[in-house]
Amino acid sequence: MTVPAAPSDHDLLAHAVAAAREGLAQGGIPIGGALIVDGEVLATGFNKRVQLGSAIRHGETDCLENAGRLPATTYARATMVTTLSPCDMCTGAILLYRIPRVIIGENRTFLGGEDLLRARGVDVVVLDDAACVAMMTDFIAANPSLWNEDIGVAD
Repeated sequence: MTVPAAPSDHDLLAHAVAAAREGLAQGGIPIGGALIVDGEVLATGFNKRVQLGSAIRHGETDCLENAGRLPATTYARATMVTTLSPCDMCTGAILLYRIPRVIIGENRTFLGGEDLLRARGVDVVVLDDAACVAMMTDFIAANPSLWNEDIGVAD
């Protein structure tokens, strides 16, 4: 019997990209996340600040919320996949739950807390995915005020 190959980082990113596209289709900011444990997708999420009028529902935090309450041993085996470099808030959530690995679609349009994650021992993989770059570049060009609001920058 042949054992199926583990999904690649790009395969895992596809779950976060699909979530980001869902958020964009709802009129939101196209940032998605996926929580992967032992090769299985436990949850996905996307930025819902616009849709929910929320201050904290970024792609990663929405994903964690969708996963629900999990034991520390589950987070210790997890990978957070995100279409965009995680902001300080999402970096903090990754560190709080001691998620040991983060896969990032792109960090050209926004560079978050990657150095802090690495300094705290997190394995950070940046894929520099062209689809993620294009999705954010297009969104930022069309919605600069909303983008600045999302990252905490005054217009």
